[in-house]
Amino acid sequence: MRVMILAAGVGERMRPLTEHTPKPLLRVAGTPLIEHHIRRLASAGCSEIVINVAHLGQQIMDYCADGSQWGVTIVYSREGSPLETAGGIVNALPLLGNKPFMVINGDIWFDYPFEQLIAYRLRPDEVAHLVMVENPPQHIFGDFQLDNEGWIKPLEAGAYGFTYAGLGIYTAALFAAMPRGRMPLRPLLDAAIRKGQLGGERYAGQWLDVGTPERLRELNSMIGGFI
Repeated sequence: MRVMILAAGVGERMRPLTEHTPKPLLRVAGTPLIEHHIRRLASAGCSEIVINVAHLGQQIMDYCADGSQWGVTIVYSREGSPLETAGGIVNALPLLGNKPFMVINGDIWFDYPFEQLIAYRLRPDEVAHLVMVENPPQHIFGDFQLDNEGWIKPLEAGAYGFTYAGLGIYTAALFAAMPRGRMPLRPLLDAAIRKGQLGGERYAGQWLDVGTPERLRELNSMIGGFI
C-alpha cells in the first residue's frame, strides 16, 4: 500500500519553532517526527511513500532524500503554497496510483499498528476509512460519531464523539469531483457521510496531536511512557 505523509503545512500554531524549521522536522526524543513515521512504515512493509512539501519543503527533501537510508522509496509532491489537506492529496494523486492508499498527518505521535490498516479491506460503498481516537483536551466534543457497524456519522449538537486521528485509508473516488486547488478535507468527508460512504474504527492506544510548542514539550517530557 502506498502512503502519503502530509508535510506541507506552515504550522502556524507551532510558531516560533516553525519559522525556520518545518513542523515534520521538529524532534521527538532527538529524531524528527517524520522519521519516526517513516521508520515505522518501513517496519510494517510500506516501501512507497509520497510526501507533500511547501513551507520550507527543501529542508524536508534534503533530510529524507530518496528514503533509501530507511529502505523505502520517497517521492515528493511539491506545492507552490500549501493546498490544505484535500488539495494536497488531489495534487499527489498521480503519484499515489489507482489503489487505496494510506494518509498520515505529519504532526501526530501515536503507536497505531500500521499492519492493521494495511490488512483492512474497504467495503463496497466505503470511499475512505478513518482511524478515530478519544477526544483530546483541546477538542473535547470530537469530530464525528461512529456507529456499531463502523460507519461514521455526523456529530450531533451537544454530543460527544471521537476525534479523527489524522490517519486513514483513502480512495481516489473521494476526490473525484474536486478540481485542483486549495481545499480542506472536511467538506469531502461530510459529503461522504451524507452518502453513507465513510467508514471508521476506534483506536484506544496512544495518540497525541503535536500541534503547539507546549504539546511538543509535553511529548518530549513523557517520551519514556510512549516508547
